[in-house]
Amino acid sequence: MSQQPLLLHLPQIQEDTAYDSSEKIIIVGADESDDESNCGRTPPFSWKKLWLFTGPGFLMSIAFLDPGNLEGDLQAGAVAGYSLLWLLMWATLMGLLIQLLSARLGVATGRHLAELCREEYPTWAGIVLWVMAEVALIGSDIQEVIGSAIAIRILSNGFVPLWFGVIITALDCFVFLFLENYGVRKLEAFFAVLIGIMTLAFAWMFGEAKPSGKELLIGILVPKLSSRTIHQAVGVVGCIIMPHNVFLHSALVQSRQVDQSKKGRVQEALNYYSIESTIALIVSLAINIFVTTVFAGGFYGTEVANSIGLANAGHYLQEKYGGGLLPILYIWGIGLLAAGQSSTLTGTYAGQFIMGGFLNLKLKKWMRALITRSCAIIPTMIVALIFDTSEDALDVLNEWLNVLQSVQIPFALIPLLCLVSKEQIMGSFKIGPVLKIISWFVAALLIVINGYLLLDFFSAEVNGTVVATVLCALTAAYVAFIIYLVSRAITFSPWQSVIQKKTISNSEN
Repeated sequence: MSQQPLLLHLPQIQEDTAYDSSEKIIIVGADESDDESNCGRTPPFSWKKLWLFTGPGFLMSIAFLDPGNLEGDLQAGAVAGYSLLWLLMWATLMGLLIQLLSARLGVATGRHLAELCREEYPTWAGIVLWVMAEVALIGSDIQEVIGSAIAIRILSNGFVPLWFGVIITALDCFVFLFLENYGVRKLEAFFAVLIGIMTLAFAWMFGEAKPSGKELLIGILVPKLSSRTIHQAVGVVGCIIMPHNVFLHSALVQSRQVDQSKKGRVQEALNYYSIESTIALIVSLAINIFVTTVFAGGFYGTEVANSIGLANAGHYLQEKYGGGLLPILYIWGIGLLAAGQSSTLTGTYAGQFIMGGFLNLKLKKWMRALITRSCAIIPTMIVALIFDTSEDALDVLNEWLNVLQSVQIPFALIPLLCLVSKEQIMGSFKIGPVLKIISWFVAALLIVINGYLLLDFFSAEVNGTVVATVLCALTAAYVAFIIYLVSRAITFSPWQSVIQKKTISNSEN
């Protein structure tokens, strides 16, 4: 008897789901044989099916292209030149591994990460994980909304102030809700257009700037790292893995109708999702390389290299390269706007799944979107009003937001790795020993890198005995919770014994 995810044996109860059955895209056609003799066999490759499965990976890839990532790219290029391109490539590969594990969890179990965390962990731990996920999402959304507002200010020649750009960006929630009513494929097509705009804009910018192709190739193939560029290197890696994106991808893959009781169908879905996610992240890597090399070619070794940030990057580009058929300032603004708008929309999407999964809220999607949008927009408005007149202050704020999200990374990665490693949850689709070792090594590396970022940042920014004492206490609690999460990887939670008993009872019957 083939092993299947044991969550299938749980009693069916009414609870929040990522997608209703009426919303899911049906992949298996009436012309395909799906009898018992074939249910364990993976169907042959089909280009038509690859097209039908294409979508979730591209939505996931937008988190690799948000304004926070673009700022990390431009700073790496301006300060470190071409020397960190190899690290950008390897960080993207690590991100791909994490996202494929997230997709694997969603497809094999039919549940997404937030739902499984609610069931796997005690109530208190689930609440902590939910709060951490929401904080990470809000921090990311502030960066994305501010990035969109900066783009709007650029494209309006400074006429639209930052705070009003935030209001305009906030209205994208209604665009999202409007498109969602027309089905998953329409929503995915809209995001594909935004990714296409980003690709065209930054490729055009790359063509205008004409960076060195030889230096680009050397930067990708030859690893280089110095003490002078370590901060930018940590920033490049830290920007790639977004906590909310790990939760998002495990839910997005459930937009396709996959029968978890048939091993061949599950494996088929995993194969197609792996292909489309890889293609999506290759596109995102190309865009990140475009941005890094443009700033490397134009500003590396100059006096202004260390002062370039998201808010003033367009003006520096205009001074350096001027205008062609379309001034490079506006090309940058268009690409930044597409990045900001697409990432805020996917952030709204992720917020729905995180809130619904952790709290099991049976709210209508428009209500959840409105709630999650408000949680991010209100603090963003406050930030915009405070920092509107100071570009340096915006850069400092962005550093704090990067730190905020770095803190949250273990609370998405560790539960994910624990869950995909357990046969009691994944059945025959649990990850094997080699992949488990690689995955935990990548997770540990990311946590150490972000730990270095935190240590470096706080040692420079935090002063005073009282603040240091409070920070030490919070750090101790933080580390203790991480140790607790890791310990769950080698212990079974109480409800899993119930699953095992239920499975044995079913097999006997």
